[in-house]
Amino acid sequence: MGQLLRQKKEYAILYTAHIPVMEVPAPKQLRKLELDSRKLFLNLDNSKYSLFESLDLFGQYNYGKFKKDWAAGFQTENHWPTDEFSYDILVSQREDIGDIRTNWELNRHFQFVGLAKNFYLTKDKKYIDELSDLFFDWNKNNLFLHGVQWTSAMEVSIRLISWSYMYAFVSAAGGNAALLKSTENGIRVMADYVLKHRSRFTSANNHLIVEMLGVGLAGILFGYDKWTNCAVRILSEELSRQNTSDGVNREMSLHYQAFVMEAYGIMWRLLEKNGQKVPELWKKYLTKMSTFLADSCGNYGETIVFGDCDEGKILDFSGKNGDYYQYVLQLMGCLLEKTFTGGNISEKIFWLFDNSTIENYWKKERYVPKLVSHYQEGGYTFLRSHDRKLLIGLDHAELGFGSIAAHGHADALSLQVYFEGKPILMDSGTFNYHVPKAIRNEIRSSKAHNTVSIEGMEQAEMLGPFLWGKRYKADRPIVTESSDGISISSKISFCDVVYRRTVAFDFDRQISVTDSISEGEAGLQRWIVSSEAITNHKIEFSGESIPEGLLKEKENFVSCAYNHFSFADCYDIPISDKPLTTIIRIG
Repeated sequence: MGQLLRQKKEYAILYTAHIPVMEVPAPKQLRKLELDSRKLFLNLDNSKYSLFESLDLFGQYNYGKFKKDWAAGFQTENHWPTDEFSYDILVSQREDIGDIRTNWELNRHFQFVGLAKNFYLTKDKKYIDELSDLFFDWNKNNLFLHGVQWTSAMEVSIRLISWSYMYAFVSAAGGNAALLKSTENGIRVMADYVLKHRSRFTSANNHLIVEMLGVGLAGILFGYDKWTNCAVRILSEELSRQNTSDGVNREMSLHYQAFVMEAYGIMWRLLEKNGQKVPELWKKYLTKMSTFLADSCGNYGETIVFGDCDEGKILDFSGKNGDYYQYVLQLMGCLLEKTFTGGNISEKIFWLFDNSTIENYWKKERYVPKLVSHYQEGGYTFLRSHDRKLLIGLDHAELGFGSIAAHGHADALSLQVYFEGKPILMDSGTFNYHVPKAIRNEIRSSKAHNTVSIEGMEQAEMLGPFLWGKRYKADRPIVTESSDGISISSKISFCDVVYRRTVAFDFDRQISVTDSISEGEAGLQRWIVSSEAITNHKIEFSGESIPEGLLKEKENFVSCAYNHFSFADCYDIPISDKPLTTIIRIG
């Protein structure tokens, strides 16, 4: 059925019924399906837990204030509509209301899982009472196909996953039959909804992966092979479509790479625990993707993150924000033949895997990144000093995935540098996706990255918050390694302008960057330097073409990782048709 025809039918039958999803009649073939939450194989003997206290809303908003404010705009005092037909609501660039992603964080219902976990652990009635109150209040105020909670199939999928784990904890605690019955029907209806409304065409990126996890998880819980088989088939097809053969997600966003890896990891574990075959292709790709993610991480807990990041996750049992990349690597380490990180194990891992699996985790061979990690097809190179105090990331990748390149930035040939875990040359990060538009565009621009910007020109054409038009073309770099160090020479072209960059590194403290642009053009070589690095004299610039007093002529800059701000100073070095070499000394 076409999407428009389906929407009309849903409006006539489901929207006008004005009922919550827990009361929506499921299709006949689904009504007799019974949910068995034991198939989640939660480690109910886990002793490494914390009690849920509050939901972290990007470290910016008080959960107690917004606990039942399901339609909150957050960035404004206004609210999202709750009575309009979901498909008629525009959610992007709504500066009159707020950033929809912030609202959706509250409505992913991680707090439901946390309260259910508390009830299972303590048997304290206050937790199940609070959970029931929130659950039924949400259903009352977010009727099926009413408002913004039904405009994204991926959000519905994450919600049904949260409801599934909530159900498992409540069921294991022997509590509240009415809550369990309502939850079961809601999961059944939402899984059917997600499958019918799954992302297609240009939207078939990380959204589709998470949607298929929800469908596959529900298929396992209900013993409905049609859902499970469909999910596994699509997930398998998308692995090679959405990722390069050397393990880089084509969205050119490390966060979204980890996001889809979490989805595959959860589904892998469910298939394996329920005696179903995991496709061999998954092992091949996820091993390479885990290697890339591990190469992006340094010895001090730092991570080189290019492209968009909205701090999204699929599972959350505590309401707290931990190190997401380390958790995903631990998830992969429990499934694959080797591990990719050390450190403290995430609480989520202790709930997902039994004690023997975690004991075996520590016995596996651990992957250790090399000093040079070069991803020719994927488009990134990571460099480390001999003492591993310095971590460098170089982006020579294409803009992003597919025709819209939704989560890419105009950051070709940009550098990021960390020293002893602290940022030195910083990335712009990602501001709220949807408001305000001007900041969203600015933070994706070339001038917001450690690269060269040509006067009056961008590396790619911004058409919308998740849409790019004309874009640069990146050539594969030439890598030359010797006893003295390594050199990476890269080139991009856009709008008839050619920009070349050669980065040389001595594996100690010195980085040499040589840039050249097409004859007749003028631009700026930009360096975004952590204010702390300047204060502590951890960075020094030198070179024949650098203007005297460079570090006195600075521009303030705010970098942000989805609402978490840090401050930097920008330094611009003029560049024309003559090669410009800048020497950067760190530490």
